Amino acid sequence: MTDLPILHTSRIPVRWGDMDALGHVNNARYFTYAEQARIEWMHSALDGDWSESGPILASISADFKRPIVHPATVEVQVLGGEPGRSSLKQPYRLLVDGEVMCEMTGVIVWVSRETGRPVSLPEPIRAAATGAP
Repeated sequence: MTDLPILHTSRIPVRWGDMDALGHVNNARYFTYAEQARIEWMHSALDGDWSESGPILASISADFKRPIVHPATVEVQVLGGEPGRSSLKQPYRLLVDGEVMCEMTGVIVWVSRETGRPVSLPEPIRAAATGAP
């Protein structure tokens, strides 16, 4: 995962409410942080035009390295990879103060809003996913 291009970086402050009873950020919040970064990246790549088709998250997994605690700012890196016809395997790296706290991988599928069936990835997403200028 270290050799993949960084496509987008979001900086998300940890809120007190992100913590759980054990004093660290609840594991479910990591997925919310990745979601925020993913949507920001897609909006920037497409200028927000999702009128006829758009992304769905087909799967996501996480490899938790260290707990995140408040106060902190999470840096979420959306990483590039090879897109398929209608899907995109998208890695994420979550860091605090330069230390990797979690590595995640999601699979996004582009679907028709009318039919709900997979359609080809938009060219701007395909190009942006590989880190192409």
